[in-house]
Amino acid sequence: MTPFLIAIVGLALGLGIGYYARLLHAKKQIDGAEAIAQKKLDEAKVQEKDILLEAKNQSIKILDDAKMEEKQRREELRKMQERIEQRETMFDKKLMEFEDKKQRLEDKVKEVQDVKLKIDEKHEEMIHKLEKVGALSTAEAKAQLMEHVEQDSKEDLLARKLKLDKVSREEVEEKAKDILVGVMQRTACNHAAETTSTAVSLPSDEMKGRIIGKEGRNIKTLEKLTGCELIIDETPELILVSSFSPIRRRVCYLALEKLIADGRIQPAKIEEYIEEAKRDLAIDIKKAGEQSLNKLGIVVPEDKLVSIIGRLKYRTSYGQNVLNHCEEVGYLSGMIAEELGMDPSIAKKAGYFHDIGKAVDHESEGAHTTIGHTILTKFKMDERLGEVALTHHDTNPPLLLTKIVMAADAISASRVGARRDSVEQYVTRLNELENTAKSFPGVDKAYAIQAGREVRIFVDPNAIDDYQAFNLAKDIARKIEAEHQYPGEIKVMMVRETRVIEYAR
Repeated sequence: MTPFLIAIVGLALGLGIGYYARLLHAKKQIDGAEAIAQKKLDEAKVQEKDILLEAKNQSIKILDDAKMEEKQRREELRKMQERIEQRETMFDKKLMEFEDKKQRLEDKVKEVQDVKLKIDEKHEEMIHKLEKVGALSTAEAKAQLMEHVEQDSKEDLLARKLKLDKVSREEVEEKAKDILVGVMQRTACNHAAETTSTAVSLPSDEMKGRIIGKEGRNIKTLEKLTGCELIIDETPELILVSSFSPIRRRVCYLALEKLIADGRIQPAKIEEYIEEAKRDLAIDIKKAGEQSLNKLGIVVPEDKLVSIIGRLKYRTSYGQNVLNHCEEVGYLSGMIAEELGMDPSIAKKAGYFHDIGKAVDHESEGAHTTIGHTILTKFKMDERLGEVALTHHDTNPPLLLTKIVMAADAISASRVGARRDSVEQYVTRLNELENTAKSFPGVDKAYAIQAGREVRIFVDPNAIDDYQAFNLAKDIARKIEAEHQYPGEIKVMMVRETRVIEYAR
């Protein structure tokens, strides 16, 4: 065979083999693709079954839920219908009862109208009979009938009225006694009558001489600046501070304690410690007011009113401490009001503030009732409190609250040992002596000491000279003689002191 032929045969054979190989490869790929497609088809059928099954289950669940919800709604509707039916039944029952009551009321009204008609007929019949029998007019017959009835019943009516008045009065008195006894048993107050002197303890008797000072200048300075009298006798390690004013006594007492503790007793130190004592006393007064208000649970709008209340601690009435008295009256008033069914809070306040005017009555003109009303009005307290303070000494006050406070005030004042009339009269007399001296122009201070047997007067040296001081002392003595009654005599001491101060620089 020629090489060319061999090449052609080889080429044909190669082409045939290549074609067959490609045919086998293509068939193999077709078989693989069919297998993959079949597999995907099988998986899709399985997934289709799962989806159909899940959809079926979901539809069954939704159907069951819908049936359950429908069942619940039907049950709620049934219960609601039952409640409506019950209410309708109850309403029908109430309506029937109302109709029955209305019918009975109409029957009663008709009966009353019938009775009234019969009474009117009888009345007319009696009037005609009276006019016919007596030949009297209606007015004359009526007058005679009334006179006859009045004469027949006069004694019976009067006796019955007296009996009812007596029973009512006895019941009221018995009720009042029960209330007051109950209130007094619930209140336990322990007060001691105030005195007019305060004892000051000394570390040794040597201190008495130092308090007196050279030529008595220390004791004179103390007495001048405080208005108190220092009583130094043979009592060991003790001196007495005497004054009818508790505030003056307290200032002198505090100053003496500071001087004794310091040891340097001289006029300059005395003045310094007296000023300190006054400041300490102002703090103590405010503290006393706060403690008293807290004790009764009362709130006031301003601190200045607290200080005014605290001053009552150093004020006495018939020997009774006024602050303690106000607290007691407040407690009693509150309990009495509570027993009577009234507001105990306002009653307690009214009793507590009723004597507040006594805190400044020695500084202001007018009765303590008027001053108290002014103070409470100024601080915008309840109008009823001011009315009680103004009228609690009246015979017939308009407010029931005032009468409650008056009863509590009487209980507090009448308790055994609460007051001493002689002490109050003594304090009043000394106040009047001081006011008489202060009524003259140029008088700076005036103190009644030695139980009112001496009036010590300090004048302004710029307004009164030495000659005028002599004449002023005589004028004051004459006015005391004319306006006051007293045993023995009263010494009028005029003190005119000139101080000249200059500074070396």
